Amino acid sequence: MDENQIRYDDLPVIKPGIKRRRNLLPWWIIACIWLFLIFLAVVPVGVVFGLLNFDFQISLLGLSTNDPFSAIGLFLIALFIFKGITAFGLWTEKVWAVDVAKIDAIISLVICCLTMGYSLFARHTFTIRLELILIILYYLKMNNIEYDWKNFDYSEHAPPGDPDPVEIVN
Repeated sequence: MDENQIRYDDLPVIKPGIKRRRNLLPWWIIACIWLFLIFLAVVPVGVVFGLLNFDFQISLLGLSTNDPFSAIGLFLIALFIFKGITAFGLWTEKVWAVDVAKIDAIISLVICCLTMGYSLFARHTFTIRLELILIILYYLKMNNIEYDWKNFDYSEHAPPGDPDPVEIVN
């Protein structure tokens, strides 16, 4: 290959109408982002309730507890914090956000499958967690937009004279 030739697969994809990384996300992921940002804000309330020995219902991916300081409660609080950080990264358009979102989807998928397996073998009942559908779609969407997200060039989308938002956001 001649060194003067351009490799088109190395160039970022510029989609018309996409002015921000956030515009690569569908509405249902944006709704989940806001939901987990709210849950992240509620985590300190759950910790305070736990310190005051009040019951505080925590439930996610088939795991639930009334005690924030039980093993499951602490695990769920950590999971909510992780999901909140992931949501914050996606909302603020951080470059690392898609990688963390894919890890989040894989962790959620494993937890969901483990709770389904526990239900089958320990309780002898089988329940299909509907979250699995959203988690799989979430992972596939993050995988599909990963290249565009990481190679997004704000200078291609900004009007002339505007400062580079990458310097402000990152």
